[in-house]
Amino acid sequence: MTDLQSLHDADRTLVMGVLNITEDSFSDGGLWLDPAKAREHGLAMLDDGADIIDIGAESTRPGAKRVSETDELNRVTGAVKALLGGELGHHDAILSIDTTRALVAAAALEDGAQIINDVSGGTLDKELPHVVADHDCLYIVQHWRGWLAGAKGSTPDADTSHYEHGVLRDVHDELMRQVDAVLEAGVKPERIIIDPGLGFSKPGIEHNLPLLAGLQAFEDTGYPVLVGASRKRFVSAVLAEAGFDEPTMDDRDNATAAISALSAEHGAWAVRVHDVRRSRAAVAMGHEWRASTR
Repeated sequence: MTDLQSLHDADRTLVMGVLNITEDSFSDGGLWLDPAKAREHGLAMLDDGADIIDIGAESTRPGAKRVSETDELNRVTGAVKALLGGELGHHDAILSIDTTRALVAAAALEDGAQIINDVSGGTLDKELPHVVADHDCLYIVQHWRGWLAGAKGSTPDADTSHYEHGVLRDVHDELMRQVDAVLEAGVKPERIIIDPGLGFSKPGIEHNLPLLAGLQAFEDTGYPVLVGASRKRFVSAVLAEAGFDEPTMDDRDNATAAISALSAEHGAWAVRVHDVRRSRAAVAMGHEWRASTR
């Protein structure tokens, strides 16, 4: 049985491996839809050093279409049971469910998941925080201003990416208001983790790097902080500015590992990544760097 308080209060940066059981995710859409393949990939990430597997059945990339609640429910519960159930199950695996739907969250928690990762931060389905409050689980509250809202032409989130007082201040303040709403719904503060939502309502370098550079502002809230930079658009944009001609997925994963090391050095609770092995090594170095400066 997972000690949720020890997980919440982890003394090193954890590595959360991404398991997309979707048709249209940017980098791996369709690869792990089959529960057996999802299980195989999840176990491979655990072998590579993942502390948590984050299962998502609905893509949130720009232009993605919502899947039905029934399809998301079937995909998620199938993957959870495949990873945890039967003789071949990894019974002590820590599973996070990337969902904005209360029904999906409730079913996954009943099947053995321990974390709900809500990219809407409790704003899309008002019942989801109540589900979390009724279960003993961790709840990741992420900043996002709207479900794939505000696309103008080829620029995703064009209508939702203006930050009047600067991106760091506005995201911090808006995220704290989301946390307040979640607390009012009955979620205990010792079960909350926050995520500034890199790439969500934040399409450009100018939206994301200030959040990484200002990570301490989120740490100062007293809540553990999740950093999810893996393979995001702004990572490719940084590489392009540095002279990489059409950055490859390998280039993105190398850059993500660099962010993972820096996040660990700055005390992040966890990094959410696609390439677990690369970021596991980076986090280990960042952790030792942080320890040596104390």
